[in-house]
Formats: sequence, structure tokens, C-alpha cells
Amino acid sequence: QVLLVESGGGLVQPGGSLGLSCAASGSIFSINGMNWYRQAPGKQRELVATITNDGTTNYADSVKGRFTISRDNAKNTVYLQMNSLKPEDTAVYYCNAEILTSGIYYFNYWGQGTQVTVSS
Repeated sequence: QVLLVESGGGLVQPGGSLGLSCAASGSIFSINGMNWYRQAPGKQRELVATITNDGTTNYADSVKGRFTISRDNAKNTVYLQMNSLKPEDTAVYYCNAEILTSGIYYFNYWGQGTQVTVSS
């Protein structure tokens, strides 16, 4: 079994910063891409940032220049540093990873989500 556990959410004022982390544990042979998604009330889940296992990153236009995704492969952990936060960044943030546990196929695993609220 594989678990992804997120931490670091909370309440922050507009313009503030917050860092999220997501640690994968269990019977992990290899991790390919690691991603952060978010879902605001009444909206569809959207992709926020991605990072490949060699460190290549991509970001949604709405967070470029403000968010930074990184990973520690030795710890099977992905991070999301969020700066200059805006009220529209308020959402539940989910991590996602493509993980090989056995055999030859990677499967997608999801964390439980962590609430980020940007409000004064």
C-alpha cells in the first residue's frame, strides 16, 4: 500500500506565504511525476504545478512567479512554496504522484488534501 500525506495548510493573509509538503510512504519502488492540484468550492480540480523525477517543473499560469514546486527524491516528498498569496488561491490542495510499487506500471496516488485559506 502507498500513502501520500500532506501537511502545511492553514489560514494566511493576502500577500502572505505558506509551504505545503507531501510525503509518500509504503511499498515504493520508484516515483515518476509529482504534482499539486487544488479545488476551490464549486469549481473543478485544477493542476497547479508539476515536477518530473529529474526536476523539470511546470506551473499553471495563475501561479507562475508566485509558487515553487520542488521535491526530495531521497525522502519521497514533494513541496509547494506559495508566496504572494491571493484570496483566489483559497482551495483544498492535493498532491498526486505516479508511483511504481511492483510490476511495470505506474499508478496515480492522491493525498487526502489540505485546506489553504487566504483571507484578511
